[in-house]
Amino acid sequence: MMSAISPALSPVLYLPHGGGPLPILGDKGHEEMVAFLKEIVTKLGEPSAILVISAHWEEEQATITSGNNPEIIYDYYGFPAEAYTIQYAAPGNPGLANEIYALLMASGIPVRLDGQRGFDHGLFVPLKLMYPKAQIPCIQLSLLKNLDSRKHIALGKALASLREKNILIIGSGMSFHNLKTFFSSDIDSSRENDAFDQWLIETCTHPEILSEAREQRLIEWEKAPFARFCHPREEHLLPLHVCYGIACAGSPIARVVFNGRIMGKKVTSLLW
Repeated sequence: MMSAISPALSPVLYLPHGGGPLPILGDKGHEEMVAFLKEIVTKLGEPSAILVISAHWEEEQATITSGNNPEIIYDYYGFPAEAYTIQYAAPGNPGLANEIYALLMASGIPVRLDGQRGFDHGLFVPLKLMYPKAQIPCIQLSLLKNLDSRKHIALGKALASLREKNILIIGSGMSFHNLKTFFSSDIDSSRENDAFDQWLIETCTHPEILSEAREQRLIEWEKAPFARFCHPREEHLLPLHVCYGIACAGSPIARVVFNGRIMGKKVTSLLW
């Protein structure tokens, strides 16, 4: 049984959001993930706001949603009609957006506000399962188009003080994201999937890895076993780097809170 989260610092959670809207549509390949997201929220409590770093938003410079009532972005294709009627009417939080803007500026990180950008499925799919009433103000922070692992850790470090303010921080991606293997029964990816998963868990949770070595392993993630097989493009991994950057000063060692199957592939969620 998972223990409650320490009240000293707000939790930082790297979680899987699954395949498009499938978790919300009752897809059997997402049953473990759906159960996990509904259960983990009982340990997280109710934050005053939620910041999501989604794999599905990249900009040239860090960008923050700053509207009062962001709309839903249906950023997926080829699903049943009901997938395009999903609603998640959580309010935005312009005040928090401005605070994050100031923190990034103070760290010398180029940043801008976007009052028009809505919530993509990296936010509304997991949060509809976790906080279905949509009562908690939410904002999103983009990834950087350069996909530079070091810069994404730095992005997180600039925001470390947010953990002192009852703000739940979520990195929304997937620890395994080779789309071809999800949709092809002819490809056995278990060896590659397992090896990278073990590396990721060891890197983020092993207590004897020094902080400098842990960070370097994340920066050089491409050296991990089958790294590019598991992440042909790293946008679904990099939310983890931002999470680590935010958490590393206060609690650099994560713990595994989910290690299950999504559409037949092993996927891990980490909590700091």
